[in-house]
Amino acid sequence: MPHEDRTTEGGDGRAAAPLDGQSPLLEMRRISKRFGAVQALTDVDFEVYAGEVVALVGDNGAGKSTLIKCVSGVHSADEGTILVEGREVKIHTPGDATRLGVETVYQDLALCDNLDVVANMFLGREPAEPPRFGALHELDMEKRSLDVLDGLQVTTISSVRQPVASLSGGQRQSVAISRAVMWRARIVILDEPTAALGVAQTAQVLALIRRLREQKLGVVVITHNLHEVFEVADRIVVLRLGRRVATFAHADTTPEDVVAAITGAKGVVA
Repeated sequence: MPHEDRTTEGGDGRAAAPLDGQSPLLEMRRISKRFGAVQALTDVDFEVYAGEVVALVGDNGAGKSTLIKCVSGVHSADEGTILVEGREVKIHTPGDATRLGVETVYQDLALCDNLDVVANMFLGREPAEPPRFGALHELDMEKRSLDVLDGLQVTTISSVRQPVASLSGGQRQSVAISRAVMWRARIVILDEPTAALGVAQTAQVLALIRRLREQKLGVVVITHNLHEVFEVADRIVVLRLGRRVATFAHADTTPEDVVAAITGAKGVVA
């Protein structure tokens, strides 16, 4: 079933999709995935461009998490094609995704509370001499962590030697996102990045998402919060019952339009 395409350039200058022939950083074509008798995804297309924030929305069970897990290597798609920077790729494991520059920050953040910020930024990828079992390059790790945090203008963390357990929710999210960027990600996927955060912490995370866009990364945000969607997204892609049913340009739509697509209300063309 073809999806509705409403992606046009908005009056605020934020393009819903490039108009100059630019290829997507990430393109998924006709992705299908079944779990036993449950058809989770059916012929789903999805794309994100450099310097673009795409919000992926839909009700519970719409297929958002399954789609993202197919590109992050948690699941393998049963059918369909994935292209990264125009090249067809096979993603069967999270390691495959990482090597292709795709980093996913899940809702649980995968941070170790007993370690400091530097250790969490390098978790599992620590440089050592000799490799694997040698002494860690602590000063190099600290400098690189500081460089990444400074580059993303993360100013709320007073010391990279703070234990993560002492950080606020917004600071923890900033560490997890900065870790993804540090490993040369081109595409960053954020799963409910502001869940359970307060107003000030949410504002910090949304500002960080904007800075990812400024650095020409492709950013995918999975969220149920439509207010935040309209704060940061250039395009909004709606899944419903495992199918892509609508695409909206930020400047050309309203929350009511998006809700109608999510719920399948009359008047929304699939």
